[in-house]
Amino acid sequence: MTELIATLKTYFSYGFVRNALVAGVLISLCAGLLGVTLVLKRYSMIGDGLSHVAFGAMAVAAVVGWAPMAVALPVTVGSAVLLLLASERGKIKGDAAIAMLSAGALSVGYLLLNLFPSANTGKFSEETLFGSTSMLTLTGVDVLLCVLLAAAVLVFFIFFYHRIFAVTFDERFSTANGLRSQVYNFLIAAVSGVVIVLAMKLVGALLISALIIFPALSAMRLFRSFRSVMICSAAISVAGSVLGLLLSVLYGTPTGATVVVIHLVIFGVFSALKVVMKR
Repeated sequence: MTELIATLKTYFSYGFVRNALVAGVLISLCAGLLGVTLVLKRYSMIGDGLSHVAFGAMAVAAVVGWAPMAVALPVTVGSAVLLLLASERGKIKGDAAIAMLSAGALSVGYLLLNLFPSANTGKFSEETLFGSTSMLTLTGVDVLLCVLLAAAVLVFFIFFYHRIFAVTFDERFSTANGLRSQVYNFLIAAVSGVVIVLAMKLVGALLISALIIFPALSAMRLFRSFRSVMICSAAISVAGSVLGLLLSVLYGTPTGATVVVIHLVIFGVFSALKVVMKR
């Protein structure tokens, strides 16, 4: 144990490890809050579709030579809003629209990377899809961006909590009572796009759904009220991601996969606790 603590102290003396930890906590907190709303609104798989859109946008940026985040953020948020519009107007069912976005954007991104190869194409694909080591290469600017975007997400959830609650559980009743439900749906869609782009740094495009869904489902094993589930989900998300990050640093395992496996274990523990408490 003493050696382990000494090793952790050594690692925390490096700025890139501290950057990764700060960004990981902020990203996980946002994902934990957002996940509850998405799961209850049956939009659990939107993470997959939007993450693949973000991957396609980042691939275009990499080929053209632009900043990946600057391209991925507006494209992903715009796609989230368009996805909601298409679903609400009944032109394309939600699950079909997500499947189309997911397969189409991922294919376009991967095709572009192969048509315009470079020395870093393989590394870019691995880090963007699985999170790999990109979380440990964050700069001060990346961390500042995470702080600003995470602050915006937290402000949204804190100040519009009651409206989010109403729209999540009974959208029609909320609209009938004068609440502009569509506006808040668009805001939730935009927040989803922001969180997903941020989370790609931590777990990658292929594992984002797990980061969003697992903490919410774990919290729902033991709690029933919306507020309790949100608080517990956020706490689980942060704790699981921090533990995964530390283990990946100590043992050299892929960051994204380690974080997701930790969340899978936490879900198993909470499910077992639910069974025990029922007896």
